[in-house]
Amino acid sequence: MAEILERDGYRVKIKVEVPASQVEQAYRSVLSDYASRIRVPGFRPGKAPAKVVEAKIGKEILLGEVKEALRDETFPEAARELSLLPVGARVLEEHLTFGEPFVYTVEVENYPEVKLPDWRSFRLEVATPELTEEVVNRALEDLRSRYGEMVAVDREVQANDHVFIETEDGGRFPVVMENAQPHVREALLGKKAGDEVLVPVKDGETVVREVKTKILEVKALQLPELDDEFAKTVGEDNLEALTTKVRESLRAQFERETRNAKASQLLEKLAEALEVEIPPSMQQREERSLLESLAEDLQQQRLDINEYLQQLERDGKLEEFKQNLSQNATKRLRRSLAVEALAEELKTTLSQEEFDEFLAELARSYRTTPARLQNELGQEALARLRIQRLHDKALLEAVQILEGTPA
Repeated sequence: MAEILERDGYRVKIKVEVPASQVEQAYRSVLSDYASRIRVPGFRPGKAPAKVVEAKIGKEILLGEVKEALRDETFPEAARELSLLPVGARVLEEHLTFGEPFVYTVEVENYPEVKLPDWRSFRLEVATPELTEEVVNRALEDLRSRYGEMVAVDREVQANDHVFIETEDGGRFPVVMENAQPHVREALLGKKAGDEVLVPVKDGETVVREVKTKILEVKALQLPELDDEFAKTVGEDNLEALTTKVRESLRAQFERETRNAKASQLLEKLAEALEVEIPPSMQQREERSLLESLAEDLQQQRLDINEYLQQLERDGKLEEFKQNLSQNATKRLRRSLAVEALAEELKTTLSQEEFDEFLAELARSYRTTPARLQNELGQEALARLRIQRLHDKALLEAVQILEGTPA
C-alpha cells in the first residue's frame, strides 16, 4: 500500500507499507541465500539451521538486507500505483519489526511538469538564401570540378597546381600546392618543370637546412567544357536540363536548410521561455553525461580527464569549467523537456515506415546497409535515435503551423 503525504513541485513525499507476510518471506529468502553460501563448522554447505546462520551473520545485517530487498521490490510498484515517474529518491524513515508491516517514507524527485509558452505567437526570423544565377553557376562549376582531371602543363607553378618533385637524396613525391606549408609554396611558385630550387626545412620559424629539389612535372586540374556533352556525362539530356535540375536541387536544399534553421530557432525560444523546475538528480545526471562525453573526446586525443581537470585547477579555471558544465547541462535539459512537451501537445507520431526510411538514408550516408547499421548501433541507441527523430518531426510540424502551411 502506498500513499502521497506531501507534494511540492517535483518533490513528492510518499509512504509505503509492506505487509508482514511479505516481510517474513523476504527475511527467509535472505537467510536462505546466506545459508547456501557460507560455511558453518559441523554442517554441510546449505544444511546449517536458520538459527545458526542467523547467529553467525547477525540479525542487524540480515534486517538491513531485508529492508533493501523490500525497497527494491516495492518502490517501483508504489511509484506506478501513485502515477509517479521518479528521477531520484531518498529514504527519510523506515521501521521494521518482526510480525509487523515494514513502513518506510521516501522523498521522490518526480519527473518535472513543464508548461510550454504560447509558442503559436512566436515569430521565426530566418532568411532563405537567395537563389541567384551566380549561385547556380557556382554549383555548376563545383560539379565540373568533380569531373575534372589532373593533366601536365608546360608553364610556371600556380597556387592550385600539383607539383611532382625529386629531392637530392632521390625521394620523389607530389606536393599539393593548396595544402603545402607557406615556405614550400613560396619556393615552388613561379617555377617550371626542370627547374631546380632550394626548399627550406624549418623547425618552428627557424630554417634548419635547405634541400636541393628538382621539379619533375607540373599538373593542373583540367575541367570539362560546360556543354551538352558534359550534361550527358552526368545523366542529363542537355545543358539546359542539367541547369534546371541544379536550380531545383538548390531550391530544395535552401528550403530544407531554412526549415531546419527555423526549427532550431523555435527550440531555443521554447527552451528559454519554458516554465519548469529541474530536479537536482536530473541536473547531476546530465552533468555526468557531459563529463563522460568530454572524457571520451579527450581519450581519443590520448588525454586523461583527471589530468585535464587537475590542469584546470592549477590554472585557476576549474570553477569556471564547472559553471559552464552546469549551464550547458541545464540548457540541454530545457531543450529536451521543451521538445518532449511539444511532441505531446501536437500528438506527433513516427511510424515504423518513417523510421525505417530515416535509417536507410542514414545508412547510405555512412556507406553501409540498414541492417548492419542497426546491428552496430544496438537497441538502446536505436531507441534514442527514434525519440530524436520523433522530436525533430514535432519541431518541423510546429514550424509548418507557424507558417500556415499544411503538415
